[in-house]
Amino acid sequence: MNVDVTALPGIGVRKDFESRGGRRIGVVVHRDGGIDLIVAQRDDPDACLAQVPLTTDEAAVLANLLGAPQLVESLKEDHRDLPGITTRQLPINNNSPYRGRMLGETGMRTRTKASIVAIMRAGQLHPSPGPDFVLDSGDLLVVVGTPQGLDAAARILADG
Repeated sequence: MNVDVTALPGIGVRKDFESRGGRRIGVVVHRDGGIDLIVAQRDDPDACLAQVPLTTDEAAVLANLLGAPQLVESLKEDHRDLPGITTRQLPINNNSPYRGRMLGETGMRTRTKASIVAIMRAGQLHPSPGPDFVLDSGDLLVVVGTPQGLDAAARILADG
């Protein structure tokens, strides 16, 4: 799928693609840091059908919502022939005791036998994060393990 990048003088940059339904879907990243989610017509990309202003945090959450499920489904497919192995997305919330702390401080693997195989942040995938990766609210951790290990991992991320 092709992503078109268009400079918008005095405004910022527009990045969009044509959906199967014939609409142009994308974002405008403003010079001042603002972000707009846009939907336009195929034959007139300047005619916006919808424009939704997003904060940086909202854009990050939306990117995670769109990106993480695809990764998790791919991992589930990879593990479907391995009984007892499960993949789950676990969020870092604002009140998580690990927000702003390094991944290694969770002791996740030692405490639960579950493995953090990737972290989605602001639409960016961070595969195989190291123990020095600093967690932040809005992060989605992609974790592989037993159902019991994943339940324990969720409790650790929520309560410490």
